[in-house]
Formats: sequence, C-alpha cells, structure tokens
Amino acid sequence: MKQHRHELILQAIAANPVSTQEKLRQYLAERGVAATQATMSRDIRDLRLVKAPAAGGLSCYQLPTEDADGLARKYRSILQNSIISADAVGNFLCVRCFTGMAQGACAALDAMQWIDVVGTLGGEDTIFVLCRTEQAALTAREEILHYAAKFDH
Repeated sequence: MKQHRHELILQAIAANPVSTQEKLRQYLAERGVAATQATMSRDIRDLRLVKAPAAGGLSCYQLPTEDADGLARKYRSILQNSIISADAVGNFLCVRCFTGMAQGACAALDAMQWIDVVGTLGGEDTIFVLCRTEQAALTAREEILHYAAKFDH
C-alpha cells in the first residue's frame, strides 16, 4: 500500500503543481487511498520531496534535483516493481503492469522525457505509449524492458 501511495504522490506532483499536503491527500482520496496528515508527512520525507518556487508565486512539491544516476535508480526501482511486459505495434507500445501500478510507472516514464515519446496514458494495469515512429517504439520497448529487468545489485 505504501508503494502504491508513493507512486500516486509522484504522479500527482508530475502532473500538476501541488502546494499543500491537503492537496496531495485529496488527490489520493480521489483515487481511493486514505491518508492522514502524519502519513502524508512521512511519505513526503520518505520520497525526499522539496518545495520549490513555481508559476504564480506558489511553492510546490517536487523531487530534489539529482544527478542522472540517482534518478535512473529511482525510475528503475519503480519500473522493476511495476512492469510485467511490453509489446510494440506500429508506433504504439502497450506496457502491462501489476494492478494499480500503471499510473506510477507511467509517471516515471514521463519523467524520463524521451525525445521520441510523444505521450503516455496510464490506466490501472496498462500504459499506452505513443512514439514518433515504429523504430522509436521498438527502441522504447527495449529501453523499458531494460529498466524493468530485475538486477541482483
């Protein structure tokens, strides 16, 4: 449950400016996940979220700025624990995930900002990825499966 809640929090801050714990709590509640203020504080600490200036003068939650290796480890962890398979058809990918994990994995894929990925759409257990070309879809599939692979280190 904690991992699912963390994935939803990451999805929330990736999709919208979130300036308060209450807005995060409401986002979770709309997705059927109840969380107390104390739980939200622990989650924010565990995820190492920071508040940074955003448009309109608000300070909003975001991941701390890290080097590429640190971010890759976070994304790999999310993808390793979420993705079951990926299949390319034309310039589309269909990525199958464990139930309830697709939106978090989708947010991780979005955060990776691949130039040949036009957009993603995450549901409950499936992610659709629109790529610029068929070759880009094949390459993205291999990259996603590489990130999702279980490593012993």
